[in-house]
Amino acid sequence: MYINVIGAGLAGCEAAMQIASRKIKVKLFEMKPKKKTPAHHSDLFGELVCSNSLKAARVESAAGLLKEEMRHMNSFLMKCADKCRVPAGGALAVDREIFSQLVTDGIRNNSYIEIINEEITEIPNDAVTIVASGPLTSDLLAASVQSRFGESLSFFDAAAPIVTADSIDMDYAFCASRYGKGDGDDYINCPMNKEEYEVFYESLISAERAPLHDFDVNNPKVYEGCMPVEVMAQRGHDTLRFGPMKPVGLTNPKDGHRPWAVLQLRKENASGSMYNLVGFQTNLKFGEQKRVFSLIPALHNADFVRYGVMHRNTFICSPKLLSPDYSLRENKKLFFAGQITGVEGYMESASSGILAGINACRVLNDEATLVLPNETMIGSLAGYISDNTIEKFQPMGANLGILPALEKRPRDKKERAAAYAERSLRFLDKFITDNKIEV
Repeated sequence: MYINVIGAGLAGCEAAMQIASRKIKVKLFEMKPKKKTPAHHSDLFGELVCSNSLKAARVESAAGLLKEEMRHMNSFLMKCADKCRVPAGGALAVDREIFSQLVTDGIRNNSYIEIINEEITEIPNDAVTIVASGPLTSDLLAASVQSRFGESLSFFDAAAPIVTADSIDMDYAFCASRYGKGDGDDYINCPMNKEEYEVFYESLISAERAPLHDFDVNNPKVYEGCMPVEVMAQRGHDTLRFGPMKPVGLTNPKDGHRPWAVLQLRKENASGSMYNLVGFQTNLKFGEQKRVFSLIPALHNADFVRYGVMHRNTFICSPKLLSPDYSLRENKKLFFAGQITGVEGYMESASSGILAGINACRVLNDEATLVLPNETMIGSLAGYISDNTIEKFQPMGANLGILPALEKRPRDKKERAAAYAERSLRFLDKFITDNKIEV
């Protein structure tokens, strides 16, 4: 007996390792390196296509709570992430190359997992199957899913550029974390005065963008969490100063003042040889990225090792199709996991892989599937994407708003977040114990 897993991204790798940990064989299908999408750069599994940040680290936050729940459920990817974290203030960021190498090595060295490097164009019917082909599902498989299950949805996602550390002019930059979080020098800050910002802003909103392929270029759906910086800028002159370029919490030690605007750079790898432009996802043409972003004084001689790109994300209409155990309502042997279900975010995708992997094993063993309590972040995400009362379905990331209200709701925001976290982990641990889940 075995289980098929389609896709060796975050959800697929997590699902495969959950299955293998229960000593059930896995056939893991991955089309790389034979075939890649325009957004993929690496042959490794678990590639982080956009940012290398896994969002907030503190458990008293939605993203941090999700990651802590994953640790409680023996998440393979969280073990990899914790081994290769890089300084990022209050966030958990990783060296993306080391992270993907750890994921790949773990998968390849597991005797229960058979890796099959080929593109799947039809969902196989020979075994219990998890479709975790991701938001960049190949055209042929996406067409097959759409023809079988009806309307599929899509939006555009974007990645930020990366520059070399030694090309950043530190005469114009300073190291600090906002509000002094982290070690104090987790970010390189690139300040701008009002005049410099004005020149940058006007150049940004008038810069030429790369064409979008295979979609309605006049009205693409863009996910708010990865809004291209040039699109965000067009919403208003000071939008960036209240968004990715906000100066609050930072003081330039060179003059003792708060800058007019600040671009933060975060370590891309453990050695600190590369930095990514935080919040600067973009769809500008490569030459335009070089021209416009070099107007930021600290980046006037920046060496761009990777330019930002914009790509398609595809997801199914999960509220019409899936149960909160991630199985198809009409076929309990078929599961979907990852961003193709409409969970939005790296760890959100991986968390769905945990649940899909566990439940695929239970189906194979003729056991009832598990639905996590809505009081948990993993359970509430599964509940959201399977809620058939949702009419206009859009991707959803971890947030405290999807959790049930607290019985006694503290007025203080930090105390309230801590109360949500305490309740979620208490419910999760009891659920793990009551259902004898192997962790």
